[in-house]
Amino acid sequence: MIDVSIIMINYNTASYTIGCIDSIIKNTSSTTTKEFIIVDNASKYEDYSHLKQYIDEKAETENTKLIRSRINTGFGGGNMIGVQHAKAKYLAFINNDILFKNDCLTILKNFMINNPKAGVCGPQAFTENQKILPTIDHFASLGRELFGRKFLELINSNKFPKRKKLYIEPQRGQFVAGSFMFFSAEDFNAIGGFDTNIFLYYEETDVCKRLLKINKLAYLVPKGEFIHFHGASTPKSIGLKAELKISLLYVIRKHYGYLSYFILLNFLRIKYFFSSLLKPKNWSLFFILLKQAPLSLSLKQNQKVLQK
Repeated sequence: MIDVSIIMINYNTASYTIGCIDSIIKNTSSTTTKEFIIVDNASKYEDYSHLKQYIDEKAETENTKLIRSRINTGFGGGNMIGVQHAKAKYLAFINNDILFKNDCLTILKNFMINNPKAGVCGPQAFTENQKILPTIDHFASLGRELFGRKFLELINSNKFPKRKKLYIEPQRGQFVAGSFMFFSAEDFNAIGGFDTNIFLYYEETDVCKRLLKINKLAYLVPKGEFIHFHGASTPKSIGLKAELKISLLYVIRKHYGYLSYFILLNFLRIKYFFSSLLKPKNWSLFFILLKQAPLSLSLKQNQKVLQK
C-alpha cells in the first residue's frame, strides 16, 4: 500500500502547484511512498494546459494524476474529487502555495503511527520571511467570535493553547490549519470527509469537530516545517469576505444550534452596519447578513461549467 496520497487543488495558479510538487519531491525520503492527485478546479484552459504538460512529464518518474473539473467545486468539493482516487493509508491535503522546508510527509507519517489517537496533524507553518504562522487553532464558536482568540487563550490556556507560539514538542489543538492537513484515511473516510456544502473557509472546524466525535484528536507536529505564501491561492475580495461569513454561520448552526447562530448573526449585522458607514463596500456584506447569509448566496451557486 502507498503511504501517502497527496491531494492538491489548482485554481489558476499552476506555477505555485508546480513549485509545491517539486518541493515535495525534493524533500521527501524514499522510505515514504507517495502519489500526487492534483485536482484542477476549473482553471482557465491556458493555466490547466501548463500544469498538464508538467504533470505529463513527471508521470514518467513520479506517481501523478491530474483530474480536470470543469466546474469550480471549492476547497472541500475539489479535495473530495481527489479522495475518490486515493489509495494510501494517509491523506495529505496540501495548499499549492506552500514549499516544504524538510521531510514533512515522513515526519507526520511517523507521528501518526506512534499516536493512534491522532486523527489529523499538521507541520509548523512559516511565512516566506520566516515568521511563524499558526498551525493549531480554536474551533469557530460564538465565544471566539464575540471575545477573540487572545481572550480564550488568557482565560483557559489548557483548552485554548497559544496559536502563535513556537512549540518544540507535538501540541494538541482543536484543529490544524487547512493549508496542510495530514489525516488517517480510515478516520477521514469514517466521518465522510469534507462537507461539500461549504465552498470555502471553516472546513477545518467542521471536519475536526466530527473527528472529535469518534475520539480522534488534532495535533501540531513542529518537527515538520513548511513555508506558506499565505493567501496567494485566494486573493482577498468582498465576495470572499461574504463567503467567510456564510461558511461561519453555517458551521455555527450545524455544530452549536440555532441560538448560537441567531446571536452571532445579529452581532455581525450590528457590526457590519456600523462598519459600512465608514467602508461603503461593506454594504453588500451587510445586506447578505440581513438575508441570514444562506448557502444559496454562496459563491458555489455562481460557478459556470467550462466548455473544456
